[in-house]
Amino acid sequence: MNAPVEPTTRSAPASRVVRRIAVAAILGGLVFLVLWLAAFNLVTSLLIGSGCCAVVIVGSTTSDLVETVLDAVAAVVFGILAAIAAVVAAVFSLFGN
Repeated sequence: MNAPVEPTTRSAPASRVVRRIAVAAILGGLVFLVLWLAAFNLVTSLLIGSGCCAVVIVGSTTSDLVETVLDAVAAVVFGILAAIAAVVAAVFSLFGN
């Protein structure tokens, strides 16, 4: 008998996909905010920001290079957010009790 054929590619863990989507949403939100404050109105900025977010997500599913860069950006963004949270927690712990 022949052995069953197994898929050669493994699917990405769900946490990596969620991280990728979260970072793409954060970057899209930043693009939206910068464009809205700088030059465009709300609707135009929202369309461009959501388009940027969609391009990053689609690109990350098709290209290994984009996936690697997006994972690196995710690590940096969430590291910065963790550092900010640690500083805020330290400040609040000083004034607690």
